[in-house]
Amino acid sequence: MVFFVVFVLFSILILRLGELQIVFGDDFKREIERTEDITVNNPVPRGKMFDRNGKIIVDNTPLNAITYTKNQNTNQKEMLETAEHLAKFIYKDTSKVPVRDKKDFWIIKHPKEAKAKITKKEWDLYEQKKLDDAQIYKLQVDRVTDEEVASIQGEELETLAIYREFNSGYALTPQIVKNKDVTSEEFAVVSENLENLPGVDTTTDWERMYVFGDTLKSILGDVTTSEAGIPKEQLDEYLARGYSRNDRVGKSYLELQYEDVLHGQKAKVKNVTDKSGKILSTEVVSEGKRGKDLVLTIDMDLQQQVEKIIEEELWSAKQKPGTGLLDRAFVVLMDPHTGEVLSLAGKQIGKDKDGKTVMKDFAGGNITTSYNVGSAVKGATILTGYKTGAISPGEYLVDEPLLIKGTKPKKSWKTFGNINDLRALQVSSNVYMWKTVIAMGNGKYVPNGPLVLDTEKTFNTMRQSFSQFGLGTRTGIDLPNEMSGFPGSENKPGLLLDLAIGQYDTYTPIQLAQYVSTIANGGNRVQPHIVKEIREPIMENNELGPIVEEIQPKVLNHLDMKDEWIKRVQEGFRMVMQVGDGTGVSTFKGASYSPAGKTGTAQAFYDGPVKSQKNADVMNLSLVSFAPYENPEVAMAVLVPWAYQGNTGPSINMTIGKRVLDAYFDLKKSRPVNDGTATSTQQADNIDTTQNSQQSGQ
Repeated sequence: MVFFVVFVLFSILILRLGELQIVFGDDFKREIERTEDITVNNPVPRGKMFDRNGKIIVDNTPLNAITYTKNQNTNQKEMLETAEHLAKFIYKDTSKVPVRDKKDFWIIKHPKEAKAKITKKEWDLYEQKKLDDAQIYKLQVDRVTDEEVASIQGEELETLAIYREFNSGYALTPQIVKNKDVTSEEFAVVSENLENLPGVDTTTDWERMYVFGDTLKSILGDVTTSEAGIPKEQLDEYLARGYSRNDRVGKSYLELQYEDVLHGQKAKVKNVTDKSGKILSTEVVSEGKRGKDLVLTIDMDLQQQVEKIIEEELWSAKQKPGTGLLDRAFVVLMDPHTGEVLSLAGKQIGKDKDGKTVMKDFAGGNITTSYNVGSAVKGATILTGYKTGAISPGEYLVDEPLLIKGTKPKKSWKTFGNINDLRALQVSSNVYMWKTVIAMGNGKYVPNGPLVLDTEKTFNTMRQSFSQFGLGTRTGIDLPNEMSGFPGSENKPGLLLDLAIGQYDTYTPIQLAQYVSTIANGGNRVQPHIVKEIREPIMENNELGPIVEEIQPKVLNHLDMKDEWIKRVQEGFRMVMQVGDGTGVSTFKGASYSPAGKTGTAQAFYDGPVKSQKNADVMNLSLVSFAPYENPEVAMAVLVPWAYQGNTGPSINMTIGKRVLDAYFDLKKSRPVNDGTATSTQQADNIDTTQNSQQSGQ
């Protein structure tokens, strides 16, 4: 019976083996030989940035790099062995290895000792499923001592640092292990030993190089590192667009705003793997293409000169009394007809990481910070007065102290008597502006009587009108995080008078530049822009490829005002700079470029970094200008917040403004006529006059 049973069992086994071999043999053979085609995208260098004259501003520096690509089924032991082998050939910085990773590594390297850190009672609880694997592991990590962590040193610590890089990558996607300070010896020896380093490869990587150092750095922006990859808050968005988790992306300003342009077209690589995940072959499906290049509107020669002027004047002003809170200044230069920003400069005095007082780039403050700007806005007040019928061109009003019941006398810096609108701009009369607003609000000034106005309606009228110039609304500049400024929250009559002279609502430097450009060009609020052209990349260094897109001027709205009104304000601005006792004559007298503009001084409250001085009384200084008066080619805004405390102080806005315009026209003279530095007013004829549907700019 036993032999019979054995015979039957062997017969069944033979029949089954025969069935597997004959019936299903081909299927199993195909399964064993099965391969998978997996396509991955490899990153390419980003596009470059050039200034308006073709000078490279942002470039890519090639770097020797060592990468690691893990297979789909690569296990921890294999990665650790490769990391140990690679650590013998390269130096890896270990300063950024966190303690937690060191504890994890100690547990991997000392499994028996790690197991012994769990008590018998805890293992019993684990067997009873009252503790899970994660809880057990946490107990082990918590019980790794400082001495045990400190024992990980030298080559073992480098192995850990390399292993961390291996582990942070994704299957079949190259992960940068080291791309900075890779020596030629390291590169060569790793290349020679690739067959003993599964997954490791040598290649060429890149890093962003900012040719002009910190000049304009805050506007150019930053790019994430390969270690950081895509910011967590943007991960889903980028993954949906075909990015990999460890891709380097723009994280601020131009690098962020033009990410889609600069990122480029990734190389597609097909990896053929067996069923275990091992790569059998690699095939390039399509070559990558580096990102497109940006040609900026910025003139870097001019930008450098403007930044130098700001720095020198800030340091000089800081030596004078009452300037303890002065720490920043801004200058914007733009073509009033096209909106091309020629210079966007900002500087701030602060502390470095060692506590040393230094000058920092703060160009971004031109669009992200706002201040009371003072009398620079009086051109908008006069034009609003014309439009509402509160005043008429050439109308005379008496500049006298206003005696309003319950308040201190309100007056101009000097009593001017009977003056017209042009004279009011020339000498910066506050009273003329106040009487204009009183008429606008259907009020009547009676000495020593109360001031009764339709404040809510007049506030709305003023702010809507101001927004037509770009004041109190975003300008539309092609940079992220632009702010609109802050409108005052109360509607008292006295605050309405403050609004008329720029001492209530706050505005950004770029808004001042758009405002004065609107007046200079005859009433078009042109959208400012930093990027002039987008171009195809070419292989030759420092050369520009074919134009993909040329950014055209765009008019956001046209002032709903008569041309003769605007010309009258232009004339008032000319008188400020060139005639008699105009507030800018003492500085700009004799300037060959025929400037026009408006000065501004605002009584304000400090809200800077010195917390102990919060809300201290300060003076903000501003200046808006354009030149030449007869045919404006450049518009300028200067803003110096918290310039001094007290009634008098340095006129740093004027000295900066004069030196900047001098530098612009001197630079123009030193160059060929058609070099691109002088703005092209002819482009104004081709402006896209499509009106923004929201004329108020909200």
